[in-house]
Amino acid sequence: MGCFHCFVPINKETSHVYSRKVTSERSKLLSSSSPKAELESVSGPKTRDEAEANPRAHTFTLQELKAATNNFAPECFIGEGGFGPVYKGYLESAKNVVAVKQLNLKGGQGDREFLVEVLMLNLLKHKHLVNLVGYCADGNQRLLVYEYMPLGSLDEHIHDLPPDRKALDWNTRMNIALGIAKGLEYMHKANPPVIYRDLKSSNVLLGENYDAKLSDFGFAKLGPIGDMTHVSTQVVGTYGYCAPEYLMTGQLTIKSDVYSYGVVMLELISGRRALDNTRPQGERSLVEWVKSVLKNRKNFIKLVDPLLQGRCPMGGLKQAVAIAAMCVQTQASARPLIGEIVDALTYMTRTDSSPKLKRSMMIEC
Repeated sequence: MGCFHCFVPINKETSHVYSRKVTSERSKLLSSSSPKAELESVSGPKTRDEAEANPRAHTFTLQELKAATNNFAPECFIGEGGFGPVYKGYLESAKNVVAVKQLNLKGGQGDREFLVEVLMLNLLKHKHLVNLVGYCADGNQRLLVYEYMPLGSLDEHIHDLPPDRKALDWNTRMNIALGIAKGLEYMHKANPPVIYRDLKSSNVLLGENYDAKLSDFGFAKLGPIGDMTHVSTQVVGTYGYCAPEYLMTGQLTIKSDVYSYGVVMLELISGRRALDNTRPQGERSLVEWVKSVLKNRKNFIKLVDPLLQGRCPMGGLKQAVAIAAMCVQTQASARPLIGEIVDALTYMTRTDSSPKLKRSMMIEC
């Protein structure tokens, strides 16, 4: 089996390379029949500089990954998502720790999601996107190998904390929010844009310094190009994070990701889940609860996670709530672009006093 080659990060000089490449891959994905054949057909970088700057994603054998995970031993198990179980492994050849994700053959995802994940993570390279080390397609086995993220998912740090785990402080939460936004901005500025489609707290992984990286790109979709305003697709994702217009019509835009981002931002602020059926009827949907609280703007302090114990700057809190509230507007046109969010959060996290947001970013619930 041939290997994928990585491409240089998207910028003005290389966007035409990406655009030409991704147009070709769009047609392949739409007519997917044999992931192995498609993986073999993908050509690599055209120049030595591109090849040297971007190491190839390695093709692993099933035996190599069995050896790395002690035959997928229970003690190596670190979690499970929609794709399947994830194991911590050690690659003797590379002398590094990795995370090995194994497709659940009885699950809801399959060859197409596997192929999309590999394609996307070889076309897109950014410090806030998880790095794909390699993959394995052996018989009916599909495995993905990533850099190991030692602190696990964001979900584990804001929901149902065990007694021995300290709650994230305010500055860490806002830096995580900024990292997520930068990852999305990079994807949205690609040509054509890439829509993540499954942003949620469990898909945000944290490095040693709480550096946030987006993971799980099996549902990612190429966005509209030219005069197109949206792409129409089957509705996938996680209920509670999906934008209302996408749920109702299947019409997908980059603003769909912005809505999901707003939900994650609200989770960081409040410590609440996007959906929580254990709460009273009016509080089960995080977005609807927040909108009801913000009908009286003096009540916004009720949104703060009790685990913060009041330790957050008032100005920063107001800005964070304003950003999140704008992101979860019902009308997609009323939501900001992710680049605006990056600018606002960058300014907010770099200053001790919290400057006011520009008028277009003020709360409108």
